[in-house]
Amino acid sequence: MEDVPECVVVCCRLEHIKIHEQHKGHDAMHLEMILILLVTLIVAQVALVEWKKRYYRSYQFCTLAGMWIIPVLMCLKNQWWRFIFSWLMFSCITGLIVRKALQKPLDGTTPRLVYKWFYLLYKLSYALGLVGYVVMMAAFFGLNLLFDSKVHIWMDFGMLFLFYGLYYGVLGRDVAEICADKMASHVGYYTAQGMPTRSLDATVCAVCGNKLLVQEGEEGVLENTYKLSCEHVYPLKHSIK
Repeated sequence: MEDVPECVVVCCRLEHIKIHEQHKGHDAMHLEMILILLVTLIVAQVALVEWKKRYYRSYQFCTLAGMWIIPVLMCLKNQWWRFIFSWLMFSCITGLIVRKALQKPLDGTTPRLVYKWFYLLYKLSYALGLVGYVVMMAAFFGLNLLFDSKVHIWMDFGMLFLFYGLYYGVLGRDVAEICADKMASHVGYYTAQGMPTRSLDATVCAVCGNKLLVQEGEEGVLENTYKLSCEHVYPLKHSIK
């Protein structure tokens, strides 16, 4: 091979020096960007915690509204119809449930209806999240090779299920909390100061006013009876306390 001409070597060196001059100070700039990002994350986290502690109602409303609206706007822009369909179905059913929970006077069957819907939503979200997690772990351990499938297909499937489970689980939890507060204030057994404004017979449900089928501590066929911190008791179908 012939030697590289000296003019070519000089040109390469000049080009190298030129590139270094153009990128001079970039390392310091990158460090500044990282520091700004870290400070922003810390300040934002502290601000969110203080906001939640001092103004819980506004924090709950803003986070719920953002979590409910922003994802569907992004999906509309990108035409992700699967999420849009599930979001519309969830919003329609939950909207009807919330409407009944906000009615005055409160219908006697509404508390049980609200509980059934959000308990079903909790179970579905839990199942979706569990399936997504198991599929992702299986992909990590290479089980996809047994089915001659690519790992990214399993990871996409797992992430999809995990996202749906987390999204609708958190959204349902926040809406259920709002419905519970509104119903408790409507029936008159709750005030902002925490003092009940009515007294009940020990055999009557503190939410719907129906007679209790079983007493606290007894095992029921259809539903058990639980006692709140305010000493009121209410029935629920077999579920988490």
